[in-house]
Formats: sequence, structure tokens, C-alpha cells
Amino acid sequence: MWLAAESAASLRPGAAMTSVDLPSPSTLRRRTQRRIACLCALLVLLLVSLSAYLRLSKAGLGCTPWPQCYGQAVREQQQGMASSEAALQGLALARLAHRAIASVALVLVLILAMSALTARPAQRGEVWSSIGLLALALFLAGLGLLSGSSRLPAVAIGNLLGGFGMLALSWRLVGTGAMVNPARAALARCAAITLCAVVAQIVLGGLVSASFADLSCTGYEDCAGIAARQGWPWSSLNPWHEPVLDITSHAPPNPDGALAQLAHRVWALVVLLAMLPTVWVAWRARLYWHGFGLVALLALQIAAGLWLLTPVLPLGAALLHNLLAALMVTVLVSLL
Repeated sequence: MWLAAESAASLRPGAAMTSVDLPSPSTLRRRTQRRIACLCALLVLLLVSLSAYLRLSKAGLGCTPWPQCYGQAVREQQQGMASSEAALQGLALARLAHRAIASVALVLVLILAMSALTARPAQRGEVWSSIGLLALALFLAGLGLLSGSSRLPAVAIGNLLGGFGMLALSWRLVGTGAMVNPARAALARCAAITLCAVVAQIVLGGLVSASFADLSCTGYEDCAGIAARQGWPWSSLNPWHEPVLDITSHAPPNPDGALAQLAHRVWALVVLLAMLPTVWVAWRARLYWHGFGLVALLALQIAAGLWLLTPVLPLGAALLHNLLAALMVTVLVSLL
């Protein structure tokens, strides 16, 4: 009986329709923006991986015969010789995919920027993240004109930092305003310090890779001994200095890279020390997924670094090392 009475009351003219609440335009806009930002982050992640593959494959990681082939393409260019057709054809498909994905990602970045700038009321976090994302996309587009011909480590480092920054800002737009925590200020300070340490480590890693210093030494003692015998050549840490490789095709191709290799290894300890308090504060703030993510990424990064210590420098290990660094920057930026 009471079911019938309730049904009849709901059918009377003027009965309130409260069972279906349509989302507001601002909610719909935010939901759409998050989906676009998520797609953009996935595309940028692909771009970061493809860019690393192009850069490391061109350097010679994973080539045969090892280690004579390491840096061979740069040796040929410095001697005025044309690169082999086999090497060029092997990278053609990856380069084409990189350009296509970059074009789609740029369109999505423009959509995100327009959406954030025209939103009323404007969300400051969304606006600044979108502007930063657009600025990095344009910066990388301009840098891409130099990437093909330039052998300066600064160009490779710029590509690294720009790609990692785009990934972090894209993911930040996915979760803007989603996390409110009273301990956020202390966590943001720790994350900012750790992020600075990680960025410095990325710069050193890019310098080691772009200057072909991976085979310059092995271990802390060996790197320190070689750098000391060379008189601690601080000019080898200059990213605007093009490395001159040994033309004899014998390893190491860049004997002056021991100092860069040593700096990269020592700074890894600084990153570890900076990461631990950030993880602790994240757990204290009950941001368990962020803390667990940082611990997992740090552990995997250490494992990838140990894998890279093998004399053959596996291409898979270098790509994993690059990807983990990008994800670590993304998690840290999300905590700011």
C-alpha cells in the first residue's frame, strides 16, 4: 500500500525531480579537461620513451660489435663521413612515430591551455600548469630543429628536462585540486628539495650519456683516479662543450668523461638522502600511494643503475633508467 501511495505521489504534477542531478557546466568542463590531460600525459610518456630510444640508439647502445660500435655514428660525423644506411633506416620508423605523436600532443596542449584560460572562475593552478605545459611544448618544438644535427650535450639535456616537465605538468592537470591535506605545506617543501636534487641528477645523467662518458671509467675509485690523473678537468662538465671522441674506435670513446661519471654516481647518494624524508612526510600525511610510489621508483631506479654497470651497457636498462626518472619527477611535482 505504501509503495502505491509513494508512486502516485511521485506522478502528481509539480512533484520535485530530485532523483537525477545534472552536473554543472564547470563540473563537465573539469571532467573533460582531466580526460584530455590524462591522454596528453600518456602521449608525452610515449614521446619521452621514443626520444630516449632515438638518442641512445644513435649513440650506439645495444649495437654490435661492442664496444667498438659505441659512439661510431658521432665518430663518423666528426671525420666528415656519412652515417651508415642501416643505422638510419633502423631509426626512421621511431622518428616518424615521434613526430606524429608530438603533433597530436601539441594539439591537446593547446586545448588544455584554452580551456584553462577561458574558464570562469579561473583556477590559478590550472592556468599556470597549462601555460607551463604550452611553453615547454613550444620550447621542445624549437629545440627539435637542433636535435638532429647538434652534438652539444645541452641539447640532449634540454630535451630530457622539457619532456619530463611536460609529463609532470600533464599529470598535475589530471589531479589539480583533488588532494587537500593539512600537512601539504611541509610535504611540498620536502618534495621541492628532492625535486631539485633529482633534476640535478637528470642533468648529470644526460651529460654522461650525451658526452659518451659511459665507458670512461668503472666504479668510484676508478673514476676518481682517472679524474685526478687528468687534473680534474671541470671543462668536461660544460654542457655547451661538444665532446671530441677518440677516432681509433677503441673504448673508451671519451676518456675525459670520468669526472662526469663520478659526479653522476656521487650525486645519486644525495638523491637517496633527499628522498627518504620526503617519503616519511608523505606517509605522515597519509598519502600512502605517493610514498609507496616514490619508494618503488627509487628501488627500481637503483636496480636499473646496477644493471647499467655491466660492461655491455644494455639498451633496455638505459631506457628503463630514463622512464623511471620521468615518473619520479612526475610524482614529486604532484606533491608540490
